[in-house]
Amino acid sequence: MDGILMAFQGALSQGILWGVMVLGVYITFKLLDIADLTVDGSFALGGCVCAVMIVNYNMDPIAALLMATLSGVLAGAVTGILHTVFDIPAILAGILTQISLWSVNLRIMGKSNIPLLQTSTVFIGFSEMTGIEQSESALIIGLLVAACMVLLLYWFFGTEVGSALRATGNNENMVRALGVDTKFMKLIGLMISNGLVGLSGGLVCQSQKYADINMGTGAIVIGLAAIVIGEVLMGRLTSFHSKLIAAVAGSAVYFLIRAVVLQLGMNANDMKMLSAVIVAIALAVPVMSAKISQSRGYDPEGKEKG
Repeated sequence: MDGILMAFQGALSQGILWGVMVLGVYITFKLLDIADLTVDGSFALGGCVCAVMIVNYNMDPIAALLMATLSGVLAGAVTGILHTVFDIPAILAGILTQISLWSVNLRIMGKSNIPLLQTSTVFIGFSEMTGIEQSESALIIGLLVAACMVLLLYWFFGTEVGSALRATGNNENMVRALGVDTKFMKLIGLMISNGLVGLSGGLVCQSQKYADINMGTGAIVIGLAAIVIGEVLMGRLTSFHSKLIAAVAGSAVYFLIRAVVLQLGMNANDMKMLSAVIVAIALAVPVMSAKISQSRGYDPEGKEKG
C-alpha cells in the first residue's frame, strides 16, 4: 500500500512540474490558436541546458533553471521568426525548429544523456533546508512554481500587451485593423510559451536527476491531453485564472491516470499510445455529444422539438 501511495505522490509531483509546460501549450493552442510543435524540442532543450549548466559549469540549480527558461524563449523566437517574418505556416515552423533542436540538444550535451546523481538540485537543497523528503519537496516546489506562473500569466494577460495578444488569437483581422502588430504579438506569445516549456524541462530534469535527448518526445500530446482534461474537470469555470489553474490540474490528473494504469499492469511502452487515445477521446466526446443533441432536436418537418 505504501508503494502505491508513493507512486501516486510521485505522479502528482511530476504532473505539476509538467503543468508548467502545459501552461505554455495553453498560450499557443488556446489563446493564439496555434499548434506549436516546437514544444517537444524546447522541453528537451530546457532539460539539456539545465543539466549542462549544473554538471559542466557548477552553476547554481536556480540559475540553471533561468538558463533553461531563456533557452526555451530563444527556441520560441526561432519559430516565431520563421512564422512571422518568413510567412512559414506555424505548424511547419514548429516542426522545423523541433527537428533542428534535436541536433542542437545533442551538441549541447555532447552525448545522449547526462546524469545528475552526484550534483545538487533545487529539490535536494530544499529538502536539506527543511528536513522533508525529496519526494515531498518536489511536490511543494512544483506547487509554488506553478502558482507563481499562474499569477504572473494572469497579471501579464491583464496588461495592454497581454490583452492584445489574447485578442490576436480571437480575431486577428479586427486587432490588425485597430493598429496592433499581430505578428509581433504572435512572436511574443511563442517566446513566452516556450520559455515556460523550457522551465518545465529544467524542473523535470532536476527532479528525475538526468537529462536525455528524447525527454521531450510526446510533450505536445501530453500538453493537449492535460488541457482537455482540465477543461472537462473545470469546464463550468469561465474566468481566465481558473482556466490557467485547470491546465495545471489537468496535467496532474493526467499523470495520476498514467500511474493508475501502470499499477494495473499496463506495459510502460504503451504509454504514448494511451496518451494519444486520451486526447482523441477527450476531443471527440464533446463533438459527438453536440451532434447527438442536435439530432435529437431535429424535426424532418422543419420544426424544433420542444
